[in-house]
Amino acid sequence: MGKNRRKDKAIPPPQLPPEVREEEIEFSDEDVKYVEENKDYARFVSRIDTTAINRQCVGEAKTVEDKYEEERSKKKVQQEEKESNEIQVDPVDVLPVKTLDGKLHFRTVTKKSKLAEADPEEAEEDVLEDEHILNKSQRRAKAKKSKKEAKKQETEVPEEIIQEEETPQAAVLAEVKEELSAEESFENKKNRLAELGMLLLSDPEANIRSLKEMLDISKDENAKIVKLCLLSVLAVFKDIIPGYRIRLPTDKELEMKVSKEVKKTRFYESTLLKAYKSYLQKLMAFERQSVYNQVANRCICTLLDAKPHFNFRDNLLTAVVRNISSPDEVVRRLCCSTIRSLFSNEGKHGGELTVQAVRLIADQVKSQNCQLHPNSIEVFMSIRFDEDIGKRDREEANKKKFKKNDKRNNQEEQNQAQENERKKSKREMMSKIRDEVNADYRGVTFEPDAMERRKMQTETLSAVFETYFRILRKTMFSVGESSTEEDTTLNPGAFGPHPLLAPCLDGLGKFTQQLDLDYIGDLMNYLKKLASSSSVSTTKKKNSKLLTVSERLRCCLVAFKVMRSNLNALNVDLQDFFVQLYNLLLEYRPGRDSGEVLAESLKIMLCDDRHQDMQKAAAFVKRLATFALCFGCAESMSALVTLKNLLQRNVKCRNLLENDAGGGSVSGSIAKYQPYATDPNLSGAFASVLWELNLLTKHYHPAISTMAGTISNMNTSQNQTFLSAVTPQQAFADYSLLKESFEPKSESRKLNNKRKRESGGEGEDVPETDMVELKKKLKENFTILRGIKVDERVRMEFEKKKQSNMAKKKPTKKQSNVEKKKPKSPKSKKKF
Repeated sequence: MGKNRRKDKAIPPPQLPPEVREEEIEFSDEDVKYVEENKDYARFVSRIDTTAINRQCVGEAKTVEDKYEEERSKKKVQQEEKESNEIQVDPVDVLPVKTLDGKLHFRTVTKKSKLAEADPEEAEEDVLEDEHILNKSQRRAKAKKSKKEAKKQETEVPEEIIQEEETPQAAVLAEVKEELSAEESFENKKNRLAELGMLLLSDPEANIRSLKEMLDISKDENAKIVKLCLLSVLAVFKDIIPGYRIRLPTDKELEMKVSKEVKKTRFYESTLLKAYKSYLQKLMAFERQSVYNQVANRCICTLLDAKPHFNFRDNLLTAVVRNISSPDEVVRRLCCSTIRSLFSNEGKHGGELTVQAVRLIADQVKSQNCQLHPNSIEVFMSIRFDEDIGKRDREEANKKKFKKNDKRNNQEEQNQAQENERKKSKREMMSKIRDEVNADYRGVTFEPDAMERRKMQTETLSAVFETYFRILRKTMFSVGESSTEEDTTLNPGAFGPHPLLAPCLDGLGKFTQQLDLDYIGDLMNYLKKLASSSSVSTTKKKNSKLLTVSERLRCCLVAFKVMRSNLNALNVDLQDFFVQLYNLLLEYRPGRDSGEVLAESLKIMLCDDRHQDMQKAAAFVKRLATFALCFGCAESMSALVTLKNLLQRNVKCRNLLENDAGGGSVSGSIAKYQPYATDPNLSGAFASVLWELNLLTKHYHPAISTMAGTISNMNTSQNQTFLSAVTPQQAFADYSLLKESFEPKSESRKLNNKRKRESGGEGEDVPETDMVELKKKLKENFTILRGIKVDERVRMEFEKKKQSNMAKKKPTKKQSNVEKKKPKSPKSKKKF
């Protein structure tokens, strides 16, 4: 009974779960949230007795039967080991022994272990252990000995490792091994990317799953591998993306039975679209990091430029427009070039992306308060507006109508012969087929109808002009009277006070033909206020600081371009713009302001304008001559070309070339010339003479001197009606410092040429002794002058020393008496 009770009481320990490392254990967010919310229910965990659980699980509480079974198993193991150590002798060599049962037993010899050969004491102990079961004392001794040996091994191994680490050679070897392993891994990953890319390019439908493996390589820590992965995936997508947008099937379509080819194409398109989406998400994430910013933007711009029709193009467009005003020059140029290509190649996307891009840029200008880089607005210059949209369709429709009318007339003339019904049905069927084919062709080529294109064009045009007028309004607010006090306290932006004004004015000058006539009057008023910096005397200095000379010249240019494009519909006086040009010629500085803008303004406002007042023309002639005398070759040449053009068209202005006693022509209303007058009509230019041309004939540049000579030798007769073919813009471009390679001739060459002509030897070389003799003579002259100056200095020093010596000497008694008597003599004479 006792044994049965013991068996009943003994409970076997439960099976332990498999060991798992703490690093591999993962808790879900729901579990963590549940534990944090219900902390009171988890207090029992801290009260659990872990020692009792460990005892039970380890199995210390055992019964007598269990211990007996363990001892039997140990004895069996020892016997098996003993039998394995015995070697059975060949039965041919030794006779066997037959037992009573009839079994044969052969003699055996025990093995000699290697330890026994090395140490006989240990071998004897092993033999004893094999022959008899070990006692408790022997087991304890054996356990102690094994523990000591294990401790010795543990202590010896780290010492050897420490010694190896302490040596410098081991450290160097470890570094070399790490570098080699890093290089090997880099090469392996690089080769793997190349293999996957070649597989995808060779057969994309069969190897479409390898895109996921390529994208997983971008998670590497090495920046070079990540960049290579992004660029290689970009090359793959550029090649395998189809020429249509992928539409995933609906639930009803998935339920339908389809062929294997359809299933294969659906799987290919779905996996391609998923991989493309994950790739774009990674690009957007890498774009925010400075290390991968340029690579990510390059991939985004390339995808949008190469495949603007594919899915997720709106996300790509927003990313490109967001970086169109980036401080990084490389990224900014990439984004601007991509937007320009979208505007110029509308056949790829049908013009839809043009409308979206213009709207996004307009929204960005509004949100940033017109403080963007000028390149963000210059991209509008690449937009093309077609005025003849649908003209061909109308002509074709009209031709068809005329043909139908002609056929009807012919049928009436032929007594309206009845047509065959089969022919009618065939014609109707052919017309339907043609319409369907045309519709499919338009859908594939992304070419919308004429009405849709016209609608998109009006939307883009309205967004562009909205942006331009917002920039003008912002500039007016900063320049106007009410806002000068507030704006002058504010600091200018990173790109200047008005970075978008110059490209805005250039765009207005280009797209004035598409502008409605109702807005042209307001535009001219804005341009007048922006060009005039002296409208209010109190704010003159502030306005001149806000707007530069180039910007004010651009305002004048835009006004003239608007008038030229809408000449028949407008009647506006441009006198204010002539006044501003007359004053801006004095404020121009070559290093600060743009010479190209000045040359263009001279061409459009003075050379192309046919109807001019004589007083105004004479004032500009005099001001241009003064301008040419003060600045460089390019500016002076453009001014002289304009001056010559004015003199050739206005004969009365040639009186300024005469040097009479009255000072030019006496026919002017103002008798005295006023060079600092703000109005050209009140300057009195006819009361002066072009004396600047005489100085310009002695200019170091031969082209300017010859031009000044030809102008001064012009005749006052009216027979000269020809005009110069060179424009101020061409003159400025030809003689600018960037293209000029002119070296003025030295005087020594002129002297040598004169000597050649006098001697008559054309092919003789100039001797080098002339320069040597000239240097000797100059040295002699300088030594003579130096000697004269030295002599004068020595004389002055000698005289000073002499006077100082005379002052140091004391006067004698006789000299003092004589000096005392001398002042008394005149008094005595006065008494008599």
